[in-house]
Amino acid sequence: MVDPKIVREKMDVIQKSLEKRGVEFDLANLIKIDNERRALIQETEKLKKEKNELSEEIARLKKKGMPSDEQIEHLRELGQIIDEREQRLKIVEKNWEDMLLLIPNIPHSSVPAGKTDHDNQVVMVWGNKPAFDFMPLAHWELGEKLDILDFKRAAKITGSRFTLYKSSGALMERALINFMLDLHTRNHGYTEVLPPFMVNRETMTGTGQLPKFEDELFKINDTDYFLIPTAEVPVTNIHSNEILKEEELPLKYVSYTPCFRKEAGAHGKDTRGLTRQHQFNKVELVKFAHPEHSYEELESLLLDAEDILKTLKIHYRVSLLCTGDLGFSASKTYDIEVWLPGQNIYREISSCSNFESFQARRAKIRYRTHTGKTEFVHTLNGSGLAVGRTVMAIMENYQTKDGSIIIPEVLRPYMGGISIISR
Repeated sequence: MVDPKIVREKMDVIQKSLEKRGVEFDLANLIKIDNERRALIQETEKLKKEKNELSEEIARLKKKGMPSDEQIEHLRELGQIIDEREQRLKIVEKNWEDMLLLIPNIPHSSVPAGKTDHDNQVVMVWGNKPAFDFMPLAHWELGEKLDILDFKRAAKITGSRFTLYKSSGALMERALINFMLDLHTRNHGYTEVLPPFMVNRETMTGTGQLPKFEDELFKINDTDYFLIPTAEVPVTNIHSNEILKEEELPLKYVSYTPCFRKEAGAHGKDTRGLTRQHQFNKVELVKFAHPEHSYEELESLLLDAEDILKTLKIHYRVSLLCTGDLGFSASKTYDIEVWLPGQNIYREISSCSNFESFQARRAKIRYRTHTGKTEFVHTLNGSGLAVGRTVMAIMENYQTKDGSIIIPEVLRPYMGGISIISR
């Protein structure tokens, strides 16, 4: 949630932010609701003051044995009016809060202006594209020929955009999860957590998935639970409604979870292979940072995620997202885009974002300063990495002419010493 103080006092900042993002929002209605809310608060406080003064007058009259029926009737009427105003105020405040929850975060000043992903800026390239003396295949072709990915049977079991991993394919997925967790906990200082894969509505609201994106989530019938779209949701909410110690910051967590997404707006887009699945595995990095150091922590988080691809020796680039491509809750985001020679494209494999106080304000995550004052922390997260997309990156970058796949050296101990997957 954006700071309500900015909404009230610096509406031009919100207007410019919406324009940069290319988002339409009824600010006039928000102002109207806020004006009514303020008027109701002032009127209710004035009526309560009048009621208190009248109660004191009635008490004095009774003490003197003087009649007070007229004052008592007026007191009763005041009580009814106050009750009506308070009921109306609850409705107006709920409308106000609901509208605030739909305002996207304000982009950081370093985020480039732009409308689509074509306006994102490539800020770093690591390694070189692999050279092949044959036409490289896409991972879905390799997976089916090697019998390690079975999309047809997965569709039979569930439906489209699901995958059945088999044999060395399943082993590689599991190996990557363990490799990523080990690297982040042993080398980068993250604490591993394994959260629930279902969360409640309050938790989804805390990280910004609700109320705006409910149509994109899988909801459990007859409950108010949702399957998580990313570990960011439960892990960020570990400290919801808590006050952390300033000296504890930054807190760093890493978590493996399956992720579940409807991909409602992606019909006909990237439907082949492992790219855009309804269920996929991901290792997620989450940080709770001091506001003064959160952008340093973002750069550090980015390097931690990059380290996976560097260690696997896979070529990638880093893009800084423009205002029009920035996620709803983010102030600034870097995308790590891995090269896929079988498809001749770069594909996002991690998004690393600083949300500043946007999520912390919604989830009520604060820290106590050395002066005793409480402030909202800054939250950050990034994929470290999306596991299925790492599988396809290995398959396409390490393929051989005969359709085999060489296993990256660092991954071999996690795969029982297997060095190659062949027919």
